[in-house]
Amino acid sequence: MFKSIFVIVFVFAGLVCQAQKIIKPDLSALLKANKINVVNRSATEIVSGSKKNVLHLDGKPEAGIAWIDDIRFSDGIIEFDVKGKNVLQQSFVGIAFHGSNDSTYDAIYFRPFNFRSTETERQNHSVQYISLPKFDWPVLRKEHPNQYEKPINPAPEPEEWLHAKIVVDGLDVKVFVNNSAQPSLVVKKLGNNNNGKIGFWVGYGSDGDFSDLKITQK
Repeated sequence: MFKSIFVIVFVFAGLVCQAQKIIKPDLSALLKANKINVVNRSATEIVSGSKKNVLHLDGKPEAGIAWIDDIRFSDGIIEFDVKGKNVLQQSFVGIAFHGSNDSTYDAIYFRPFNFRSTETERQNHSVQYISLPKFDWPVLRKEHPNQYEKPINPAPEPEEWLHAKIVVDGLDVKVFVNNSAQPSLVVKKLGNNNNGKIGFWVGYGSDGDFSDLKITQK
């Protein structure tokens, strides 16, 4: 009896492992091999404190994306570390997913300069979901105030590394910050794509540092 139960558990565990595919891209190697397609930015490899193999995107007008070649994402978990800066309206950093081209994608991004603001309204704009081209942040803020952007509790340090975990399950998107058990943002997807490209994202005039990307595909 015990042996039969053990076999069943072992087989089930094997099926779970096969059902999930974990990808940890080597950003340094991909950059050197020209496997990161950078749009409206320049990408360089830097060292940031104790972190090596950090991908840095410089700041320019309009948004920029560093698409990771040969990776498609549908449902699962996206994890990465990101660092912005505490400069008002000059730090928008996150990740794009379900991308079909450079202007059609969903994205989750952070506004570090709002993390610890003394103004409640600014704190409420700390983490944001958008779905381009139809649902950019001005449209969502006007038509659905405080639904697609939320505060982060506890508020991270604006200029320190932040760990982001984004769970995508069908239409459901949840964002967890710094290993919190509670999501900072829970939304329903607005985009029509349920599969597509994935890449690091920076907003208007923003630069940003990215590291330790991990993708768990269902």
